[in-house]
Formats: sequence, C-alpha cells, structure tokens
Amino acid sequence: MFPLIDFHCHLDLYDNPQAVVSDCGESNYILSVTTTPKAWFGTKRLAENNKRIQTALGLHPQIAHERYEELDLFDLLINETKYIGEIGLDGSSALKAHQNIQSKVFKHILQKANTTSPKILTIHSLNAVEATLDGLEAYFHNGIPVLHWYAGSEKDLKRAIDRGCWFSINQRMLSSDRGRSLISQIPKDRILTETDGPFITNKNQPIQPASVMPVIKRLEELWQQPQEAVIAQIFENLKKILILVN
Repeated sequence: MFPLIDFHCHLDLYDNPQAVVSDCGESNYILSVTTTPKAWFGTKRLAENNKRIQTALGLHPQIAHERYEELDLFDLLINETKYIGEIGLDGSSALKAHQNIQSKVFKHILQKANTTSPKILTIHSLNAVEATLDGLEAYFHNGIPVLHWYAGSEKDLKRAIDRGCWFSINQRMLSSDRGRSLISQIPKDRILTETDGPFITNKNQPIQPASVMPVIKRLEELWQQPQEAVIAQIFENLKKILILVN
C-alpha cells in the first residue's frame, strides 16, 4: 500500500502538536510548513523522530508586515531544507494596507531561493494569483513552485500550468463545482494532496495530518479511476517532484 501524502500541514499550530505528531505514525508523508522563520526550530524538533515528516521554512504573507524583520534569520536557515513555505501573497481587502511589504518579502524570498540548491516552494496566493505568478516568472527559476489551495481564475490556472507550477489540493477545494472544475484542468502528474490542518475541520474538529482520504475519494470520481490508482498516482507525483529538485 502506498503512503498518503499531506503536502501542506501546520503541525506546530495544533493545540497539542507533539501528541498530533505521535499519532501520525510513520506510514504517511507530511510536509510541515511554518509561518515565520522563528517557528522553524520548534517545528523541526517535532519531526526529529519521524523520517517521513519534512519541515519547510516560511514567512506567511498574512503576517509578513509583522515579521519581515525575520528575513535575516530566513536567509541564515535557507540551506537547512529543500522546502520553503508557507510563503506568497494575499490580496484580501483586510490586508490591503500591507501589500507593499508583502511584495517585498515575497520578492526577497524568491530571489534568495533562486541562489541556493533547488527548492520546492509551497505558496499561498489567495486573491493574488496574477501577482504571485508575476513574481515567480521574474525571480524564481531554481526549483518547483507548488500553489497551495489554488482559488484563482481558469485563465491564471492555465498560466500557472504553463509556468510549470504544481498544485496541492484539499477537501475544501473539492467541495464546490467550481473547485472541481479547476482541479479537472490540472495535469494529473502535477497534483499533490494536502490537509492544511488545523485550518480545515471535520465535525468541528481540526482535520488531522495526512487525513486526505476525502480528497482521494473525490479524485476517484473526478478522474474516474479506482482508489488504489489515485493513491498510486499521488505517490508517483511525490517521487517525481523530489527527483526534480535533486
């Protein structure tokens, strides 16, 4: 049986992260993202005893205006991992006053990542897909950008695919006709599954890491393939993306 893949999960933001990690076991693959460089140390410690949990170094766009001074620490840590995230841009109206600093932080991270060994980026692009793609095209050509929880237009989706972006998808994305339509247009070999736990909930409880079977079942319907084939495809995609950055 192939492992399940959770390519975007915030392990350090669960109420009891150590207990959550202990419950993960070692049968699944989890990418544990961070929202600030200072969170790197504690989040990486969570994964020390589990070889299938990898930790990403990030600076979340929603708090970039509060934590941009941590960019020096980001630069010091970037060679500690091949994964960068959560990073990106957020064009939500509540963050309009901080668009400039967001853009500066994103540009800095992309430029820094472009000068190191190849990286896998997990990217937030809510209400800012066009600007996110502009940044990738201008500053990042040394790895694989993965758009996490894509919610943009069909036009920008095509542009992202042409740019070489990958996509991590969660059960919330597959709960609407529009989301399923977008995902149906993504090449099967560019898709990874995610939970974005603990921010997605089931029955008012945070979704647990690697709980991606709801995504797998929806993809069965969308791709008209048996469950085993869907799980195998996602696992092959993981192997492929890891080869591409080695």
